[in-house]
Amino acid sequence: MTQLAHQFDRSVLREYDIRGIVGETLSEDDARAVGRGFGSVVVEKGGKRIAAGRDGRLHSPAMHAALIDGLASTGLDVVDIGLGPTPMLYFASRTLGVDAGVMVTGSHNPSQYNGFKMVIGAKSFWGDDIRALGVRCAAARYSRGAGNVSQQDVREPYVARILQDYRPGKPLAVVWDAGNGAGGEIMQRLTQRLPGRHVLLNDAIDGRFPAHHPDPTVAKNLMQLQDAVAREQADLGVAFDGDADRIGVVDGKGRILWGDQLMAVFAREVLSEHPGATIIADVKASQTLFDEIARLGGKPLMWRTGHSIIKTKMAETGAPLAGEMSGHIFFADRWYGFDDALYGAVRLLSIVARAAKSLAEMHDELPAVVNTPELRFPVDEVRKFAIVDEVKDRLQKAGAKLSDIDGVRVSTRDGWWLLRASNTQDVLVARCESGDEAGLARLKQALVAELTRSGVRPPADL
Repeated sequence: MTQLAHQFDRSVLREYDIRGIVGETLSEDDARAVGRGFGSVVVEKGGKRIAAGRDGRLHSPAMHAALIDGLASTGLDVVDIGLGPTPMLYFASRTLGVDAGVMVTGSHNPSQYNGFKMVIGAKSFWGDDIRALGVRCAAARYSRGAGNVSQQDVREPYVARILQDYRPGKPLAVVWDAGNGAGGEIMQRLTQRLPGRHVLLNDAIDGRFPAHHPDPTVAKNLMQLQDAVAREQADLGVAFDGDADRIGVVDGKGRILWGDQLMAVFAREVLSEHPGATIIADVKASQTLFDEIARLGGKPLMWRTGHSIIKTKMAETGAPLAGEMSGHIFFADRWYGFDDALYGAVRLLSIVARAAKSLAEMHDELPAVVNTPELRFPVDEVRKFAIVDEVKDRLQKAGAKLSDIDGVRVSTRDGWWLLRASNTQDVLVARCESGDEAGLARLKQALVAELTRSGVRPPADL
């Protein structure tokens, strides 16, 4: 081992990114090693320039500096775009003539977390790529050089490009909640140039997240937004996670539109312009979304959960739109195919501004179902995938109707239930959906029975 050989804590090399708790499992030395390792991969692929950005967490400036130091040591020229949302880094990677990009961000996680999201060209760097990066750093297999570092402000070009796809209509009253995350300043710039009345919440970037946890897919984190929508008598409200690649939405009545319901609204517009197109949603999405896509003449495709996985499938199928229950929405229609909550918000405003109906009325038209939230419960890391396989084997032998593209999704006359193993945590994920409460109760009973047979204590929610 050379002096530059580096061992990461085994918990930080995740399926879709690198992520850990600063001071416990993640350090500036890790950031420098990510720069050396990822930079070397880019150099070996013929790359010469790379963009780097960071979010607003208190430790992100130091992690960012260490990352850039590592990147430049491989001979890459580094374009530092500074503070902003992760989608702005993706935008820079597509528009600055660079070969790759890396973002320092803890995403939607609490303030003590940080990490790195990476892209090479238009493709995510994930899965086996990240595992191989750990092996490379342990062996100190680095390129050597002395790259230059320059700063480039892409905030204005990014805002201008988002606004290019806004199609005006009637003026709207909108409440925006940045959650003190890295999208705050871009949110300010966008709303200054959009028509209508805009009320901003938590737009000051503050890595301590004093208002609430920066994850809009958890209902309690949207309470402040819901109160403001009611107080302002707004048409809708939008919220973002810590790095603004996940979106949360409430309608004018203060009701949450979850990721699959939001996708149904987007699918109508996209399919009107791309008849017969494939629309992708993850395995946790409601059956009503897949049915709605088909009703609109599209080709619904259920796929595995994970933003990198979804983006890869979009490129493979040419789908103009994809989305996840987690609030990642991907537009390849007029946009670049990456998940961008700020862009998604502007597209949503454009739809509502030109529609004869309000967002609340669109919400009312969606089929009524009853379902559980996404239930996450801890299991042994070694057992988590085996449990799902055991359940699948039993159900297949019993002749059940199921999909196994990502865990087990079982369809019955009552609706469907899902059990899958998380790729990033030692948890199982479950969800059930039915047309009525009695059907939902039966689906829950079936899921509890399967968990019990595999020696798993079901969560209290079931």
